[in-house]
Amino acid sequence: MFQVTNYSGNRAKDYELLNKQLRALSEGETDEIALLSNASALLNQFLSEVNWVGFYLFKKNELVLGPFQGLPACIRIPAGKGVCGTAIEQRATQLVADVTAFPGHIACDSASKSEIVIPIERENSVYGVLDIDSPITNRFDESDQHYLEEFVAILQEYLA
Repeated sequence: MFQVTNYSGNRAKDYELLNKQLRALSEGETDEIALLSNASALLNQFLSEVNWVGFYLFKKNELVLGPFQGLPACIRIPAGKGVCGTAIEQRATQLVADVTAFPGHIACDSASKSEIVIPIERENSVYGVLDIDSPITNRFDESDQHYLEEFVAILQEYLA
């Protein structure tokens, strides 16, 4: 049975524990919506100073809102538009310290000040993105990027 563990405050150890918790939650599950729902809830519980955590799924050349935690969000984002669409187009993580400085940023929530978006692939094709917003400028750094990319890599194993 899965049990949420208290985090220690040591960033590396806590992210490693988070990734172990993702594996425990995902083991044996094959339903994509269930996997993504638990993954967004786990991240929302783990991360401090965030106001939106969720997934967009790539369908017919656009991103469509998937499971998330937070306020209502944009439902569709064209490929190549905004931070999420750019992540898909470039197939690369977008680490944005200040969303107001990002050309073409789509403001689904005006309270968001920084953002990290990590592309998700399945069978060498674009599957979607993990999108995390914060009401604080400069909330995410390279360490967050490293561990969140590991989180997505684990999730990809279960989405295969």
